[in-house]
Amino acid sequence: MKTLITNIELLDTPNGELYCIAIDDKKIVSVAKEAPEGFVADEVLDGKGKLATPGMVNTHGHVSMTLLRSYADDLALMDWLNNHIWPIEGKMVAEDIYWGAMLGIAEMLKGGTTCFADMYAEMDEVAKAAAQLGIRANLCRGMIGFQDNAMDALAENVKLFKDWHGFDEGLIRVSLGPHAPYTCPDGFMEKVIATAKKEGMEVQMHLCETLDEINGSQKDYGMTPIERMDKLGLFDCGVIAAHCVHLTEKDMEIMAAKKVRVAHNPQSNLKLASGIANVPGMQKQGLTVGLGTDGTSSNNNLDMLEEIRLAAMLHKGNTYDPLVIPAEQAWRLGTVEGAKVLGFENVGELKPGQYADIVLWDMHKPHWYPRHNKLSLLVYAANSSDADTVFVNGKKVVEAGKLTGFDEELIYTRINERVAGLLSK
Repeated sequence: MKTLITNIELLDTPNGELYCIAIDDKKIVSVAKEAPEGFVADEVLDGKGKLATPGMVNTHGHVSMTLLRSYADDLALMDWLNNHIWPIEGKMVAEDIYWGAMLGIAEMLKGGTTCFADMYAEMDEVAKAAAQLGIRANLCRGMIGFQDNAMDALAENVKLFKDWHGFDEGLIRVSLGPHAPYTCPDGFMEKVIATAKKEGMEVQMHLCETLDEINGSQKDYGMTPIERMDKLGLFDCGVIAAHCVHLTEKDMEIMAAKKVRVAHNPQSNLKLASGIANVPGMQKQGLTVGLGTDGTSSNNNLDMLEEIRLAAMLHKGNTYDPLVIPAEQAWRLGTVEGAKVLGFENVGELKPGQYADIVLWDMHKPHWYPRHNKLSLLVYAANSSDADTVFVNGKKVVEAGKLTGFDEELIYTRINERVAGLLSK
């Protein structure tokens, strides 16, 4: 199918200057003031009053945890996990995971996020939801190495890879998902690494999220979690490392040498008092860093762009330095750099040859005026609800703020039913 989006504005062009985006099947073929010569569109979409951008990329999350949003807040990480989250998660069944994923993915798409990473249980259900709603995803089955089901979880993760990796010409990718160094002993990690090498899989893992994790690793192993994972050979597999709040210079050097990619989660880290990641330091070492939400935090990246800049400034000791992570760089973390973190090529920019993951933002709202700088407005003033029309892989998945392929009211009804059932167990 060929689609032509007309009369749209772009981030880096003067106010009021209008452009066309031509899409042929899954890819952008032209971004110019006029449609390509000879291009005959099956659908022409008038984008008057809209700003076109690439879709945002959420590099780390647990999407079905939308079921637990507002359930347990204002707690330290381990209290939150051990005493609240893990007990109720133990009651969840596949249908809970499916509807939680449907809710979270619907929220992401309606907010302009077109690609996400996820680590949880019953990941076939998340894959089904992702495929049904048409989002791009990198999925893994979360595995806790000291639990009795650890090897079953590893087998499930491999099956997920064989069933879903490369789905719809690469719309869905699958990684292995060992949860964290403090939940995965060396013996289990050795099995994960061997499996990754055998199957040609990459790995997603929480790393260096809290000081407790760092101190525990030093006590038990005499090294940081990064040094330990490097010694085990994990970083030879291709790794997406979530959080990375507490890194030494040596840690960053190891990660840079092994091309570890980082999913930075500023809202989660601040909300759980985990700390503030040294994003400028990681970038200085040449690490690829993207933006993630994590857990039950907001499931769209738009609201996190200012948070990532705040985190970088706070790392400088509360000294205001607008050049640490300016809005343009923060936007790249939430788009093209995030796509690189998740292993997606030709995603995250509006230019010919890129996959057509596109968001049209409605600028006819009070917070979009005056338009001194559209990028600044997008990062600091816009709301996720401003996403009017969303394409993923050339397919329109949101139109006029509504999902095109699924009844949203059914999602809300099923969520209420599933939560009521969980709380009654």
